[in-house]
Amino acid sequence: TPGTGARSIRPYQSCQQYLYAMKEDLAEWLKELYDLDIEVGTFLEVLETGAVLCSHANHVTQVAEEFSRACPDVARHLHLPTAGVTCNLTAQPGTFQARDNVSNFIQWCRKEMDIKDVLMFETEDLVLRKNEKNFVLCLLELARHASRFGMRAPTLVQMEEEIEEELRQELDLPPVDPALPRAPREPRDLNNLDLMVQHLVSRCTCPVQFPMIKISEGKYRVGDSDTLIFVRILREHVMVRVGGGWDTLEHYLDKHDPCRCTSLSHKQAWKARSPQQQVQHEVRLCPAPGAAARSPQPALLVSRSQSPLPPVTW
Repeated sequence: TPGTGARSIRPYQSCQQYLYAMKEDLAEWLKELYDLDIEVGTFLEVLETGAVLCSHANHVTQVAEEFSRACPDVARHLHLPTAGVTCNLTAQPGTFQARDNVSNFIQWCRKEMDIKDVLMFETEDLVLRKNEKNFVLCLLELARHASRFGMRAPTLVQMEEEIEEELRQELDLPPVDPALPRAPREPRDLNNLDLMVQHLVSRCTCPVQFPMIKISEGKYRVGDSDTLIFVRILREHVMVRVGGGWDTLEHYLDKHDPCRCTSLSHKQAWKARSPQQQVQHEVRLCPAPGAAARSPQPALLVSRSQSPLPPVTW
């Protein structure tokens, strides 16, 4: 539909984008797993009674038991859940029964799945909406753990595994847990990634524009440092792998591009750069060593007259 690209880039505040994207991914994943009537707009409402969460915990436990029987040698080296949770499937939102369900799920995550406290949430975070971010991060971490014994993972977790494999190949390291079964992954479409990245970076209004240089497919160098980031497309979002989690590229740029960053020290450091250090705003491809002599370097350049770019539809 017309205007889809423009809406998808900023339908909410930048600081909320990554949370929206993660909830959207988890909602689609749960919908496909359990045929639920759930979407990003009803994500918390569907899960707040704890019934779906407890059913999910019991399903994960069942998958772990099947894996333990099929691969006993590998299973001995993994932390697998051995007990499910009791659940009141008729609990209503806001009731004590709903709180008990959520509490049981939390205890199961800690004891059976060994989810660390830093990635856990409290009952009120979901029931009273006190901290939905903690709740979302816990579900993602649970999905990471369960994917180790064959449970189908959300798209974000699948992309994490792909990036880890790419890094290990670059470092010539052996694969991790080669004997572990992996659910089939959907192929990634990076065809529009450069255009989407170019559109977001072009919003820079610095006198000397913020650089973002393409190193390889889905990998970029940002700013005037040697920082490398992995970028992937998640539906209508451009996501950046940051540490052990994810951010949207727009929110990432809001924190690092001086004209968008609220940090005064960051802006002053950028302004202090000498003309020799300053570079034009660009998204370009860096060839492999020795490639420059064989062929000219392809480039995606965003000049001052081109910025900002029109909305991108994808």
